Amino acid sequence: MSPFSSHSDNDFHPFLESLAELIRTKRSDLKDIRTIKLDSDLEAFCKSVDGDTLCISNEFHSCTAFRKIHLEIVSTSSGLQIFHCVFFPDPCFDLPIFGTDLVIAQTGITAAIVDLSPVTSTLPRYFNDLLSSIIIPSFSCQRKLPSWGSIFSPYVQFIRPENPNEEKLFLELVDTYLQILISSLDSITPDSLDSPLTIERNQGQTFYCLQQKRNDKTRGVLEKAFDADWADRYINHVLFDLPKCN
Repeated sequence: MSPFSSHSDNDFHPFLESLAELIRTKRSDLKDIRTIKLDSDLEAFCKSVDGDTLCISNEFHSCTAFRKIHLEIVSTSSGLQIFHCVFFPDPCFDLPIFGTDLVIAQTGITAAIVDLSPVTSTLPRYFNDLLSSIIIPSFSCQRKLPSWGSIFSPYVQFIRPENPNEEKLFLELVDTYLQILISSLDSITPDSLDSPLTIERNQGQTFYCLQQKRNDKTRGVLEKAFDADWADRYINHVLFDLPKCN
């Protein structure tokens, strides 16, 4: 099922469609990209809640350097639209976590975030050097990071785009961050599974996932639509499953 057919009576915001298309295009540039199949009840589904229809669709992929690439689109018949995407690296690779989210309400775009988040105390030097050389646009409205936002890098951008030009600038920033991430793959040699560096990155990625699970807004929406057990299953196995070093 296509994410854009899961709720046929709800037109998606052009900004969300553009962001999704950008992610898919960049994802297709990855070597040996492959689809991860989900349980049918988790891939794409809708649920009626108090007269409002909630629809969620998921795309899962992986490749040599990334254990999971997750793209999620959420929509409701009342007008809420959410885009969520994370590239989780294989801990054997010295890579940050790419993440971007977009929230659109009936009143318009309320939040957009993008980051290359470190899984150790600092970003790898390669990424820090490139990110520090980027001229970040002067967005009009900077949003405050959540209390658990220590997982993000100094280059995180959490904004509310005020106009089409700021939407365009945000998309260009997402494109730049992804290009930096993907272009690094040709020069990175993975460490062994039992390497102390791999173990450290595994622990850092675990901390990242645990911090993301503290987002009470996500849990609240899922528990209202389904129940606490289902919300736990979705959060723990779809959104933020922990890396495994075998």
